[in-house]
Amino acid sequence: MAKVVVIKFKGGCKPYYFSAGKLELKRGQGVIVETPRGPEYAVVVNPEKEVDESEIVSPLKPVLRAATERDTETVRRNEERRAEALKTAKERVRSHGLEMKLIDCEFTFDGSKVIFTFTAEGRVDFRELVKDLASVFHMRIELKQVGIRDETRILGGIAPCGRECCCAGCMPEFKKVSIKMAKNQGLSLNPGKISGLCGRLMCCLSYENEYYASVYKKMPKIGGQVGSPEGKGIVVSVNMLKQIVKVKIEKDGAFFYRDFPAADLRYRHEGENGKEDGE
Repeated sequence: MAKVVVIKFKGGCKPYYFSAGKLELKRGQGVIVETPRGPEYAVVVNPEKEVDESEIVSPLKPVLRAATERDTETVRRNEERRAEALKTAKERVRSHGLEMKLIDCEFTFDGSKVIFTFTAEGRVDFRELVKDLASVFHMRIELKQVGIRDETRILGGIAPCGRECCCAGCMPEFKKVSIKMAKNQGLSLNPGKISGLCGRLMCCLSYENEYYASVYKKMPKIGGQVGSPEGKGIVVSVNMLKQIVKVKIEKDGAFFYRDFPAADLRYRHEGENGKEDGE
């Protein structure tokens, strides 16, 4: 096990491991850390944590020092410059007639570079734009193209559930999401109901997929025939959480509905391995 300090950068929820050296740090404290693009400002979320060596990317970068009031003021000024810089860059994009959408910009802590993030349908030749922006800002310019899911993560928003989008608030990394996850949970396959603001499948479909995938194999299909303690019937609906099945049963020319635990039913169900379950 190795002792590390856990930090997060502004606007991000992914934790990073750094070496504190002999520094005594506190939770919530601002620090200056060494990154591939130079020194950056970050916030301590755990001043001392033990992690397995396999979780560490060597060599472990150091925390250079605790942030000062001057450092905090620098971060504040850089943040204030964002809106105007983005407005200027958008005007230059229009003047060059480029098919790209600028969504964010960020000044590096040392003020040597400004990074513009954009989305586009395909590749964009922005060489002339870079020259133009460099003459305006008098610093190095970097243009970074991202996908539509990253756009939602950066801009944020309110998801269909009424909460902040997971990618913008609580997800360190994107997870693979498939339509099969929606099927396992018995959700409507209407794209409008299972898609997030980005137009892709909602990230939250993966949260409980392991549970639903295991239960799905044990449950009869809707519309399938089952044998119940009260006779044969047709499955009308299933409750995946309670593992309860609503069955439509015909008796003496009349139909009635009964709820049964899935374990009390006899049915044929082909699982992923091609074998039949429930009998």
